[in-house]
Amino acid sequence: MKRLIGLLILLITVLGVAFYIAQNITPPENLHPLGEYYLENSYFGEHSAKSPEVVTSILWDYRGVDTLFETAVFFLAIIGSLTLFRLSKEQAEEAKQGQPKPQLPEPVVVVTKLTVAMILAVSASIALHGQLTPGGGFQGGSALAVAPLLVIAAYTKYALEKNGLDKTRAIIIRSIGLLGIALTALTPLLANGYIMQNQPIFPGEALGVPLGGSLVLYNLFEYLAVGAGFTAVFLLLSIPEKKFKKFLGVRR
Repeated sequence: MKRLIGLLILLITVLGVAFYIAQNITPPENLHPLGEYYLENSYFGEHSAKSPEVVTSILWDYRGVDTLFETAVFFLAIIGSLTLFRLSKEQAEEAKQGQPKPQLPEPVVVVTKLTVAMILAVSASIALHGQLTPGGGFQGGSALAVAPLLVIAAYTKYALEKNGLDKTRAIIIRSIGLLGIALTALTPLLANGYIMQNQPIFPGEALGVPLGGSLVLYNLFEYLAVGAGFTAVFLLLSIPEKKFKKFLGVRR
């Protein structure tokens, strides 16, 4: 009871401080010249990215090369994790041997299926509308990775693998995403443009829908790469501890 009262006091204090700060801090009246330029030119202007979503246009167009290097760092981290838990072919096959949780209660089955379907739909929407609304490939891919993680928690990793999504396929999907990013970045060179040049190499809109030139392609491929990369790591981390100890030769 004392802990509950303490938590309530802490929660009320945090909310009170947040409310006070929100009421007493006002945004600056004058924008930074660079920020003003982005706001005025992300959709309009001579150097437009043709994207109403300013953040996405900055990330993939105005400072696209920097984002490309940041993306490379993230995927090197994924590669490092996969290498750290690398298994031989025989060990990988043994790690797949197991059964999903049997006889789950019906509400768990229904809720899990509905939640996974909603996560897939929402994550795709976040990624494919990244040039129009806040979101993008990384955010969509991170949300996508929650779906297989939920299946692992509810059914174990064997349910995913028995339905065709194992570590090897996740890595293949991740590689397709990375290859798509690289090809999208290099395509402008074929038209005597610059690496990662957005307009006018890629169409600004299609059927009246703003595409943001290459932004929609970057979001799509990063969505696949991030979602599949996280899933591959989740599958490795969900291998039972007993099997990992056996692979490593640890007796205790």
